[in-house]
Amino acid sequence: MSVMKLLGVTLGKATLILTVAFVVIAVVLNYFDDPDPVKYTSMAEDVKTLEENFRQQNKSCFVLGASGETGRLLLQELLECNIFSKITLIGRRLLTFEDKAYENLAQEVVDFEKLDDHAAAFQGHDVGYCCLGTTRAKAGAEGFVRVDHDYVLKSAELAKSGGCTQFHLESSRGADKNSNFLYLQVKGQVEADIEALGFDRYAIYRPGVLLVDRQESRPGEWMARKFFSALSAVGSTSMSIPIQVVAKAMVSNTLLQPEQKTEILENKAIAQLGKSAGK
Repeated sequence: MSVMKLLGVTLGKATLILTVAFVVIAVVLNYFDDPDPVKYTSMAEDVKTLEENFRQQNKSCFVLGASGETGRLLLQELLECNIFSKITLIGRRLLTFEDKAYENLAQEVVDFEKLDDHAAAFQGHDVGYCCLGTTRAKAGAEGFVRVDHDYVLKSAELAKSGGCTQFHLESSRGADKNSNFLYLQVKGQVEADIEALGFDRYAIYRPGVLLVDRQESRPGEWMARKFFSALSAVGSTSMSIPIQVVAKAMVSNTLLQPEQKTEILENKAIAQLGKSAGK
């Protein structure tokens, strides 16, 4: 057998295996479907009023992970809504922007390994958004835990000590501190640890597969996104979600005043809130 034929057979088998795996995942996720979310039917009608009322409170916020996919779109939404008097980006490096809409952003460069030395960067903010995270493939198991748990939790602690009263955390569908899977276990553990800090308001977002074309997309990720994009096209809202919808939901939810201090928005709730706010 020629090299090209052997390669074709190998790729064909790999594609088949991945397809079967995705189908199995889809069936499992559909079985454990999200509960029906709270209705946000009035959101689209009231959003302008809510934005204006919030704007008059002269609040400030910070964003962790603004260089990532969700963080980048979250920042864009925050600027478009213009509900904060000041937005501060906290990260390991300065970000550059060409659009004039970004020129009034404040930026704080921190060493996440020495966050106690940068406590001042977390002071004086009313609302915090955290989209910080990495992958096990990129950072290894130990590095993943350090970023997605240790960095996130320490940032939340410093924000709480600095006067922040409202914290919004991007987590993941299936997050569970008792899970046997490291990714879901770490996500669930950091959720619980931040809740214990006692923010006046704490919102956890658990999106499914994020539909976005990453600049550094691996073949497996690309195939997964194409697969779930196809499912979304026929009406599925429990397994995947466009990343723009997540960003819109996080901003829109900031304007609301839920009865409970801690709220968990599963994929369906995120989709409903994000889409109702975008109408």
